[in-house]
Amino acid sequence: MNHRYLILLMFVACTLRVNAQHYKYIDSAKIYGIARYKLQVKANPDKQLVEIKKYIPEIILDLRYATTNNFMRRRMYTTAKAYARLPVVKALQQVEAELKMQGLGLKIYDAYRPYSVTVNFYEMAPDTNFVADPRKGSKHNRGCAIDLSLINIKTGKELDMPTGFDSFSRKTGANYMDLPPQQITNRELLKTIMAKYGFRVISTEWWHYDFTGWEKYELLDIPVQAL
Repeated sequence: MNHRYLILLMFVACTLRVNAQHYKYIDSAKIYGIARYKLQVKANPDKQLVEIKKYIPEIILDLRYATTNNFMRRRMYTTAKAYARLPVVKALQQVEAELKMQGLGLKIYDAYRPYSVTVNFYEMAPDTNFVADPRKGSKHNRGCAIDLSLINIKTGKELDMPTGFDSFSRKTGANYMDLPPQQITNRELLKTIMAKYGFRVISTEWWHYDFTGWEKYELLDIPVQAL
């Protein structure tokens, strides 16, 4: 057998085994890879995953999963770029523009997340109450969720929030009130302006916002570097 052909077969077999492991929680037909995604975008351009920084150059990125500074203690992405569906990014443009008038801006910790990474989180997290259930998938997998905070444009520093990103503390709750007044004020400011442009905070994480209409977008398992 041709040596190169043998290597290709081994690669395909390995990929299938990995996919089988990732999709053990959900029907694989519900997960879109690169080929199905491209067909989808051709039919509906709004379903395109676009690089956030290209649409909002001034936005700050602190993509923790492209580093070891996260609860997994290892890099989950090989590319430090943030993507989301086109309507999501257009809404973020409006948020950033309004914040700018107050001397503030957005810092993004995470955006689109491949389904396989969600599976890894679920299987390795110390507390699964703080990660998405792969049997349902995450809004991140649909390109319709953003993890973010507020910064002072002049200093570049984050505003004081109840916890850091990816904390497993009860203080992460979006409505938790046993906090210093300034932390509550900053958190509520973020909630208010995000809601104005179609984002809803989830109850367990003050930094996590889902975009209205996320149900229209399919679960994706495309590596960030493939976009």
